[in-house]
Amino acid sequence: MTSTGTYHHGDLRRAVLTAALDVIRTEGPGALSLRDLARRAGVSHAAPAHHFKDRTGLLTAIAAEGYELFADALADAPDLRERGVRYVRFATGHPAHFQVMFQPELCREDDPDLVAAKLRASVELRTGVSTLPAARRGGDPRLTGTAAWSLAHGFATLLLSGNLGGAVGDRDPEEVFRSLAASMFEADGAG
Repeated sequence: MTSTGTYHHGDLRRAVLTAALDVIRTEGPGALSLRDLARRAGVSHAAPAHHFKDRTGLLTAIAAEGYELFADALADAPDLRERGVRYVRFATGHPAHFQVMFQPELCREDDPDLVAAKLRASVELRTGVSTLPAARRGGDPRLTGTAAWSLAHGFATLLLSGNLGGAVGDRDPEEVFRSLAASMFEADGAG
């Protein structure tokens, strides 16, 4: 086989990740196959294993990339409500990452890149709670954080699965989320 044959690719890692994200977005993570992804990338069936070792390695890389993108999306949001909006925006903009990130059984949870990316995202989420006035944080900021996370994650998940059509209608989902967050986390609904 020549150097331009199926064994060589300009950026095989990215090509496999992109193909995997397409499969996950349309068919779900269960449909992933390294052999199919190699075919889509135009390389030998063994080539993706050089970057990811196996399917779990690929899903772990997707989750780590997702958490990095997620942390970037949350960074510099001015308050908890806007972090929630960015959470929803991330989920709708990166649905394949979002699916994999929150299914720990798909990944190697002890992978150093995944651990570091999750920690960075967690810090960004907790920072949002610290922007609340002390009276609104409640007795345990961790519980307040869990409530905020549950609201954003639940809203994003329901939105992605098409279960908020009646509640959201033709309104901007981000504006609907802002209203929900205001009613739950801001005194008298004030910003």
